[in-house]
Amino acid sequence: MLLNHVTSLCGLSRLDWWQSVYFWSYFLLCFFFFKSGYFNKSLRGDTGSFLLGKAGALLVPYVTWGLIGAGNFWLMATIARTRYHHYIEPVSLDHLWTTSGVAGNVSLWFLVSFFVMYVAMRVVSRVVWLQWLTLLMPLASWWLFTVGNPLWLSLNNIFMCVFLFQLGHWWHQLSARLSRGRLFALSLVLTALFCVLNVVCHGEYTISQNLWEGNPLVVSLLLSLVLCGLSGLLLAVRLPRIPVVNYVGQHSMVYFVAHYPLLVFYRYVHITFGHSLQGRWDDFILLLVIVFAICTWLVPYVERVPWLSGRFPDDYLDRLAERWQRFRSALRGG
Repeated sequence: MLLNHVTSLCGLSRLDWWQSVYFWSYFLLCFFFFKSGYFNKSLRGDTGSFLLGKAGALLVPYVTWGLIGAGNFWLMATIARTRYHHYIEPVSLDHLWTTSGVAGNVSLWFLVSFFVMYVAMRVVSRVVWLQWLTLLMPLASWWLFTVGNPLWLSLNNIFMCVFLFQLGHWWHQLSARLSRGRLFALSLVLTALFCVLNVVCHGEYTISQNLWEGNPLVVSLLLSLVLCGLSGLLLAVRLPRIPVVNYVGQHSMVYFVAHYPLLVFYRYVHITFGHSLQGRWDDFILLLVIVFAICTWLVPYVERVPWLSGRFPDDYLDRLAERWQRFRSALRGG
C-alpha cells in the first residue's frame, strides 16, 4: 500500500513496469479482509462490548488521524496558496460524506470499511443461509460499480469485504482439516490456476474504490484462487520469521495511519518551493526511506496512546461496556 502511494505521488504509476507489477498484485489489499476472516476467533458475545471494542480499535484512530491528516493538509495547502495565490487542487468538504477518506489521509477508508464489515459479519455469522448468501455478494458489489458506486463513505465495497471475510473463514475451516502436505499441494494447484487464468482472462478489482475490470465472476474466481492459494502456501511452508518484515506486520497499524500525512507534507513542501515530484526517481527512493524510518520511529510513541493506535487497555473497554449495560438497564427501567 505504501509503495503504491509513493509510486502514484511521484507519477510513476503510469509506467509500464508498474502496470506489470499491479497486474500481479492488485489483490493485496483484499488480503487484509481475507486474513481477518481467517484469523477471527469469534463474532459473538455481548453486542455492546463487541461494538465498543471495534469502534475503539478502528473508528477512534480514524477520527484522530483524520483530524491530523486534515490539519496537515489545510496548513500545507494554505502555505502553498501564498505562493500561487490559489489552491493548487480542488478543496471542498463533500469528501467527508461521499468517501470515508479524509483530505490529507485518504487511506483511512480502510478503517471505516473494516468496522462496517465487522458489524455486518456479526449478523451474517448468526444465520446459516446468510453465510451462503455471501457467495453472491461480489455480484452486488459489481452492480454498485455499474451504477456509479452511489453509497456514501466509500461503502460500495462492503459486499466484497464481507465476501472476502467469509472466504477466509471457510478457508481456515478447510485448511485445518488438511495435513501439511495436502494443504501445500492444494494451495500450489490453486496458485497455479490463478497464474494461468490471470493471463488467459485477466480481470482486476480495486477494493478501495470498488472498481471492477473484466467479468465479475472471473475476477471473483481469480481473487478466491490467489488468496486461498498464497495463504495456504505460506502456512504450509512455514517460512522462518524475518525480523524487519515481522516488525512491520506486528505494528502495521502505525505505518498505515501515519504514512499518508507524511507523503502530503513532503509533496507540499516541494510544491511550495516550485519543485515537481513527477517522474523523480530520487524522490521516490528518498520518500520510501524517510516514510519507513519515521513510521518505525513513531511506533512506540503511537502505541502508547490508545486514541492514536486503537489499542485500548482491556479494563478500559470493560468499564465502557459496564457503563453501556447500565445505560441500557436505565432505558429499560425508564
